[in-house]
Amino acid sequence: MLPLRAPQGVRSQNKQQQGSLLHISSRKLVARGVGGSCPRHQQSPSLCRSRRPLAALALKLGGGPGPGDKLGPDYDKQLPSYDKGRRAGILLHPTSLPGPYGIGELGDEARRFVDWLADAGMTCWQLLPLVPPDPMYYSPYAGTDAACGNPLVISIQELIKDGLLEPSETPPRVPVGDVDFPAVAAAKTPLLQTAARRLLRDDRFARLRDEYLAFRSAHPWIEDSAAFDVARNLPELCMLAWWEWPEPLRLRQPAALQEFREQNKDAIDEFVAIQYFFEKQWKAVRSYANSRGIKIIGDMPIYVGGHSADVWSNRHLFELNEAGLPAEVSGVPPDAFSATGQLWGSPLYRWPAHKEEGYQWWTNRMARTLELYDECRIDHFRGFAGYWSVDARESTAMNGVWRQGPGLELFTAMTKALGAVPILAEDLGVITRDVVELREAIGAPGMVVLQFAWGGGPGNVHLPHNAYENCFVYPGTHDNETAVGWFRSSANETDRAYIRSYLRTDGSDIAWDFIRACMAAVPRTCVMMLQDVMRLDNSARMNTPGTAAGNWRWRVGDRDVWEGLRGAAADLRRLANDTNRLPRA
Repeated sequence: MLPLRAPQGVRSQNKQQQGSLLHISSRKLVARGVGGSCPRHQQSPSLCRSRRPLAALALKLGGGPGPGDKLGPDYDKQLPSYDKGRRAGILLHPTSLPGPYGIGELGDEARRFVDWLADAGMTCWQLLPLVPPDPMYYSPYAGTDAACGNPLVISIQELIKDGLLEPSETPPRVPVGDVDFPAVAAAKTPLLQTAARRLLRDDRFARLRDEYLAFRSAHPWIEDSAAFDVARNLPELCMLAWWEWPEPLRLRQPAALQEFREQNKDAIDEFVAIQYFFEKQWKAVRSYANSRGIKIIGDMPIYVGGHSADVWSNRHLFELNEAGLPAEVSGVPPDAFSATGQLWGSPLYRWPAHKEEGYQWWTNRMARTLELYDECRIDHFRGFAGYWSVDARESTAMNGVWRQGPGLELFTAMTKALGAVPILAEDLGVITRDVVELREAIGAPGMVVLQFAWGGGPGNVHLPHNAYENCFVYPGTHDNETAVGWFRSSANETDRAYIRSYLRTDGSDIAWDFIRACMAAVPRTCVMMLQDVMRLDNSARMNTPGTAAGNWRWRVGDRDVWEGLRGAAADLRRLANDTNRLPRA
């Protein structure tokens, strides 16, 4: 997981900084076809863009009626549109859904949540990465494969509907509580393997097998994914990282790879079949959500885990030494959250190698992402502008250096190959000018978080009056405390006094005070954690940055939870209507 970074703080207004922005922004505006520099608006390309309709209007009027001429009878019907595309949604990971087998699944409960979203007037569902999580702490931000899906959320009931499992084969029902990932994996994995073997070998499933073969053919990357997963689970290799594997397999020598694939053909086929189950079920959930007017917002960590299929099969694209170990690793320098910085330990990209290949690996990664989601949040977006590099031998992130990221040329390459790339830039932390310029250059919305708003005075960029339209606003994210938990335990008295004054509240319903403030704020998109909608305290926290164990486990409750939240859905719908976030018929 990429831990929580410090708030952006207060925007600088000194003239020296403004002057350095002018030169860069004017070059950017010319490159984007604005038609030259705009001295009054060089700090804000959006303001310059707003002048283009005025120029078009002037041209149109130049060929139309002159001053004093009569206008048409429908002139007063030609009204401007004030629809700014405002919307609202909920942040909830599928593992947190209700379900009888210890974890949320991609079946009926996911569709019930979509129905609740629609009833609440919500039009987006944001979730965490759906990749296979790391097998020790089950973090979705440290997955073993950036392109595959998490098999633990595959629905047992959907497999029964397909005839691949019998009702008598279901695992024991588990009272709804926090996810016990090892127990879930132990109970579900043998069943998924049973269903996979039936799909592959039973003539009753010829139609599904054809779909599986089509999925496999359309996604050639899955062959490396399958080989890696089978290898890492072999008894003789399961305690080793891939760079400790026998040399022929570690170095992916062609003859050794071919022999490995032949010797483990059945297990490799089963892995691909299980990924087909995930693909089939997730796309059905996404299709249902889209049919109800809900867009899915996925999540992409900028870095991938070192012990992953991505690094093993593309080691030339990462900063690794001859042994396959990272030479430099990721993190951030000392900040408000840690005096020694945050050492994440992920291998860094060898950006010159990516550039030489035309950023094909990133283009493929984004293409896969857009197969699964309608939009995607990129975690630690600032790393594309400049990233913190720490020698892998260091024990903290204190002694590192800033290095230049790929910048605009990466997104230019992706856009050229894929067309529009609808991303959300996670731009929290100490954000330098080049990060803002990159985000604006690609037109990506950024993020503001209300929990970060109360320090630094009225200039804090996270305060609603300082927000901008092309932005996502949150009361808090999955890395934060809940609003109730934060207000009770972490907010100091100065924070609380400012909140009471600013929001005109006594703080007794702080979760919904924050929700109302975010819904009324300027940003086009408002996303709320379901925990805040439910007014829950920190016992419902999803992740505590800086701690490895005990995260990602929260669940919303049993299947009757949506009935219990019917009143909250009605309140959200009214609020969405009042703040122009309700979808219009």
